Amino acid sequence: QVQLVESGGGLVQAGGSLRLSCAASRSIVSINAMGWYRQAPGKQRELVARIFSDGITNYVDSVKGRFTISRDNAKNTVYLQMNSLKPEDTAVYYCNANDWPTNDWGQGTQVTVSS
Repeated sequence: QVQLVESGGGLVQAGGSLRLSCAASRSIVSINAMGWYRQAPGKQRELVARIFSDGITNYVDSVKGRFTISRDNAKNTVYLQMNSLKPEDTAVYYCNANDWPTNDWGQGTQVTVSS
């Protein structure tokens, strides 16, 4: 099991940028997949971006070309660089560590994009 703490959320105007950080309580080197999910009011939680232990990444179509996920194994931290933000990106963003059989979540950080 791993504890995850997100930071970096906030209020930004459309077109702006934010970088989210997810600090893990232990080494993430061997964790199969680290991901960022988001949940907007009245909507289901959705996968935004994921990075596997071998470095492979995938993104939901709506953020491709705008968001970049990365991991710093030395700092036990995963990042989500978000550029060209849109109002529809407004949501609570959650960090996830998926390493069967465990699946751990952070408490989330609010991102609000104003038009």
